[in-house]
Amino acid sequence: MPDLMMSLIEVRTAEEQRLFRNMPERLYQQHPHWIRPLDHDIEATFDPARNANFAHGEAIRWVLTNEQGEAIGRVAAFVNHHNAHTDPTLPTGGMGFFECIEDQVAANQLFEASQRWLAERGMQAMDGPINFGERDRFWGLLTAGFTEPNYGMFYHPPYYQQLFEQYGFQVYFKQYTCYRDVAEPLHPNFQKAAERYAQEHPEFRFAHANGRDVERMAQDFHHVYNLAWANHSGISDMPLEKARNLIKQLQPVLDERLLWFAYCNEEPVAFFVSLPELNQIFKHVGPRLNLTGKLRFVYERWRYQRRQPKKMFGVIFGVVPAWQGKGVESAMMVHAQQEFMKAGYTEIEMNWIGDFNPRMLAVIRSIGARIFKTHVTYRKLFDPTRPFERCPVIR
Repeated sequence: MPDLMMSLIEVRTAEEQRLFRNMPERLYQQHPHWIRPLDHDIEATFDPARNANFAHGEAIRWVLTNEQGEAIGRVAAFVNHHNAHTDPTLPTGGMGFFECIEDQVAANQLFEASQRWLAERGMQAMDGPINFGERDRFWGLLTAGFTEPNYGMFYHPPYYQQLFEQYGFQVYFKQYTCYRDVAEPLHPNFQKAAERYAQEHPEFRFAHANGRDVERMAQDFHHVYNLAWANHSGISDMPLEKARNLIKQLQPVLDERLLWFAYCNEEPVAFFVSLPELNQIFKHVGPRLNLTGKLRFVYERWRYQRRQPKKMFGVIFGVVPAWQGKGVESAMMVHAQQEFMKAGYTEIEMNWIGDFNPRMLAVIRSIGARIFKTHVTYRKLFDPTRPFERCPVIR
């Protein structure tokens, strides 16, 4: 039975949006590793003008308050009709942006509101905590590795896991963020691959991106991405214009020394795309990118480029099918590692990889990386008698 002393408020007004954004502040006062996400990034998720998923979906968010009118929880629910029926027998919606005090009754109110809203729209399950958008940000519940979050990911207190599982959420898949010291020696086979390509394949070259040639960067990224990733685990082709926009958005934070390509007769055949770990900058800036925030960002970015130790974040890695398993990526990493160290980077964390992708996890292990953080994507079946199935493994 709902606790009558709590009130669930649907977020509609600018003041309610502010309450939604600010709600975690008191919650995380005793968590030194928490880094508040940018207000801009939160609001962009719920703005139809900035989130293309509203073209074939809808979203709602709530704030939960106590008897004194203080915010003690928040949550969002969303349905994307374009991909809700990936499994036609189990239409699935999403919930995310969950924050809550350590109180199961309060958490249940947030979960139940999400489930009820999704069921009214024909959904039979919900995944969470996830994002109303791509998997590259705000996806999964932190369950191990309670250190500072990377940009675009949430930090969560350990008790959230019990709140989810007590409600009936089950593990759909685990997400692993891997780590390595940049200077840690690569396996000898990597050096052998680099030597082999230098001696036997003069048609190959390995180089980082040229920040002054943005169009070439976008085209090279677009070419490898579509051959290596499109139609892989439901990923669609990327239009060239989207690649151009992506590079344009990244320009303010780009370090060209962290974007590496392998070329065969000047055709890009592999890439390893990394960025400076932006939360190491934003944690000194704050959540608002107004004029003051932008000026502070420019200053903190300048400081960061001159600092050691310095962390980088591996965003995406890919090899076109014709060159997979032939050591191209190993040779590329040998060249890249030297440049990373010269640029002063000492640590690397890599974008999460699901336990449904054992081949990619094997590649990451081959470069000496270890699991550093674990997030979980949960699924809640609305019919408790239905057999639960984990996310299918990519073969």
